[in-house]
Amino acid sequence: MTKYKAESILPYNKEDKKSTQVRKMFDSIAPAYDLLNRTMTWGIDKRWRKTAVNMLRHYAPQQILDIATGTGDLVFLMNQVLNPKKITGADLSEGMLQIARKKATNLKSWENIIFENQDCLHLTYKNEQFDAITVAYGVRNFEDLDKGFSEMYRVLRPGGVLLVIELSTPEKFPFRQFYHLYSGYIIPILGRFLSKDKKAYTYLPQSIKGVPQGNNMLKVFHDAGFKNTKYKKLTFGVCSIYIGEK
Repeated sequence: MTKYKAESILPYNKEDKKSTQVRKMFDSIAPAYDLLNRTMTWGIDKRWRKTAVNMLRHYAPQQILDIATGTGDLVFLMNQVLNPKKITGADLSEGMLQIARKKATNLKSWENIIFENQDCLHLTYKNEQFDAITVAYGVRNFEDLDKGFSEMYRVLRPGGVLLVIELSTPEKFPFRQFYHLYSGYIIPILGRFLSKDKKAYTYLPQSIKGVPQGNNMLKVFHDAGFKNTKYKKLTFGVCSIYIGEK
């Protein structure tokens, strides 16, 4: 299997597995996570998710799995727009899931939503169980990208779709230069101030640089068996949406 740079970028130390450290990190920043997302992206992350969900309308999925669901923002948007029979939000971090469940109870309709603690490398779901799988800003945290994509392929039904939203690095001047300044200096400062976890938001820009981007990400899709792949860049290349079919 291919080794990717993102797999070796760790939040805290060299001793523990990446999945262990990622769980610890998100448990730590969970109370401030939504505020940090809105602040660091100036609220544009909401627009990115809307664009992604609109790309799923064509597939009309009824059984959806959201990997690395975090506090559930994508789940709640998909439930509102796509009206599926069931959405499962899965995440390593129980701290994040607790917040997602609290948010769900404030909704008028959430009986079709379930949040579960899952490891994306060892999903407990049956083969070919879901019509669509989504991952928003979580792929760079995978301990083993190939294994994670293989597991998602396994639990996806034939004809189903995988959609990945991931932060990326702008390529053109002056956006690339501004992005490096913002991600390398401003984001860590905001992270330390709002979450009190200094290393978490130093890890973030490093992990973005390390994750496969553009056609390199599509190759990860292809190697796992996905076809009809494509990607769309948003906001000068700061965010990318990748999509592939089984």
